Amino acid sequence: MNRLKDATSPYLLQHADNPVEWFEWGEAAFAEAVRRNVPLLISVGYSACHWCHVMAHESFEDQATAALMNEHFVNVKVDREERPDVDAVYMAATQAMTGQGGWPMTVFATPEGHPFYTGTYFPRQQFQRLLAGVSGAWAEEREAVLEQGSKIVEALNERSALPSGPLPTPDTLTRAVHTLANSFDPVRGGFGGAPKFPPSMALEFLLRYGAAALGTTQDEERRATAEAATVMAGRTLEAMARGGIYDQLGGGFARYSVDAEWVVPHFEKMLYDNALLLRVYAHWWRSTGSALGRRVALETADWLLAEMRTPEGGFASALDADSEGVEGKFYAWTREELLEVLGEEDGPWAIELFEVTGTFEHGTSVLQLLADPGPGDAERFARVRSALLSARARRVRPGRDDKVVAAWNGLAIAALAETGALFERPDLVEAARAAAVLVDELHVDGDRLLRTSRDGRAGTNAGVLEDYGDLAEGLLALYGVTGEVRWFRRAEALLDAVLERFSDGSGGFYDTADDAERLFQRPRDATDNATPSGQFAAAGALLSYAALTGSARHREAAEAALGTVTVLADKHARFAGWGLAAAQAALSGPIEVAIVGPAGDPATVALHREALLSPLPGLVLALGEPDSAGAGSDAGAGEVPLLAGRGLVGGEPAAYVCRGFTCRMPVTTPAALRAELTGGA
Repeated sequence: MNRLKDATSPYLLQHADNPVEWFEWGEAAFAEAVRRNVPLLISVGYSACHWCHVMAHESFEDQATAALMNEHFVNVKVDREERPDVDAVYMAATQAMTGQGGWPMTVFATPEGHPFYTGTYFPRQQFQRLLAGVSGAWAEEREAVLEQGSKIVEALNERSALPSGPLPTPDTLTRAVHTLANSFDPVRGGFGGAPKFPPSMALEFLLRYGAAALGTTQDEERRATAEAATVMAGRTLEAMARGGIYDQLGGGFARYSVDAEWVVPHFEKMLYDNALLLRVYAHWWRSTGSALGRRVALETADWLLAEMRTPEGGFASALDADSEGVEGKFYAWTREELLEVLGEEDGPWAIELFEVTGTFEHGTSVLQLLADPGPGDAERFARVRSALLSARARRVRPGRDDKVVAAWNGLAIAALAETGALFERPDLVEAARAAAVLVDELHVDGDRLLRTSRDGRAGTNAGVLEDYGDLAEGLLALYGVTGEVRWFRRAEALLDAVLERFSDGSGGFYDTADDAERLFQRPRDATDNATPSGQFAAAGALLSYAALTGSARHREAAEAALGTVTVLADKHARFAGWGLAAAQAALSGPIEVAIVGPAGDPATVALHREALLSPLPGLVLALGEPDSAGAGSDAGAGEVPLLAGRGLVGGEPAAYVCRGFTCRMPVTTPAALRAELTGGA
């Protein structure tokens, strides 16, 4: 029976025709397990997962293996990207029981969903032996199996949340920089050894720390730490941009590097990685003027629009690592292939430029660009890239997971809106707006958020905390760029839901709402992983909203949620990057800038751009016309409070620089605004 054929998840659809009789996660699967009195076999993965594809081919497409699964188990297939809550609780069990985790994740559970045996990838013969062993234990030692499941659930539920503390102090953040420095690779960038993942959130913190300290009257030790933070960020950003983890032809970053030098990636490209990296590369350019930062930001933005946009205006989740069943085949090159495409004139030059020396498998190489071509070679470089891109376009492309995830689209909205504004690319801002429209119109269900959609059809899975936090972050950034109050109001509603539905009562947040489906554990994890944790994402958005409104309730909630950073900063700073970045914004204010002037007026545009160019941590922008409610009048129901009572000055557009809603005298020129912002307000 094909129960997956109507799924909105491309990952589930990949398994729809397996001989395994899969169920989607839900009551039907649990009821069937109770009726048959057999265990659940829960298989968790995602579309771009290489080893998920391997296990599917070896086992789930194999008739003999499928027969064992169907006879002895109720089989449940879960897309971890659709159900991060299900993934989280079973991953916690897997890590507790085996000391490690990963995908595919394989969980054997009681009909109530209590895990009693877990693992990840199993080769076919080992998996078949495991199926026989588990089914035998269920038949002959059921009481022991049930007791094992109960004990595991009890132990997991006894685990306390991370302790919290006060809002981090400047000294806390300085210690976090030193913690990061202890694992920093000064030669190759990044932190720790292989494999290396792009540390996007830690890099954002380092840039904010540097911007907050440099140019101010801090003590020498703090200035030295700020310089070190900026160097660590810049060295890592350059190393990644020049390595094989970055697609030197088409733009965009792969998931991670299997080596410490950023040479050979694990080739899947994820929306969340590229959205986070796009934003941090744009911020690197804003802080330092790096030409490489500008190029990589714009190339990554163009890649997002070319490769990841859906027909409905949202952004797809991922591109696979494999094509034609071979990992990296779409991206790797041999010397002979370059010579064939480019000829004897450009081929040898490109082989040397792109380090085609057999760095990958079977004599192939992943292209690197360790140094820019010379100033006289710009035209030649463009010609070579164009020719290689054209040749690559004739290859079989990796598959695309085209579901739209609310959280990751929120990250993309923020990145594209800011990048478009910084580099005066209105098409990027329009792409951010289109994604916001899609999510607002398709994913919002009353006062709730749905996590996914596909082909213009909303999924049924409830949004989790990261969806609310990341989308609110993106919409507030979009409001700051466009001045469209619609996005501010939607972010407000999302954050109100966070406070009402996700609070844990002690300053932190659960990852699921108070009326979400009950699992054997209500998940919460304050630490960052590949994306900002839900708690830190919510804290950052709450902080920005409080700065735009003066809301003490939202400010206090943000500060309470950031108390965990104080606990993590000394030993685990790499897993608190977004919290550290938000804490730096909180300690810096954040600075609030209200721009009042007619839309499109050159003076208004110039003031707005000057504010956007400021690297001050977490700076928030309110943009309004002088005759709009809020600009020069008392705040009402339809406006942004930061604009209330602020009007033109001598009939000219004006900028108000504020902190905690206490504002300096307004200014009317970009130079004067720059001076106000450089002074730190």
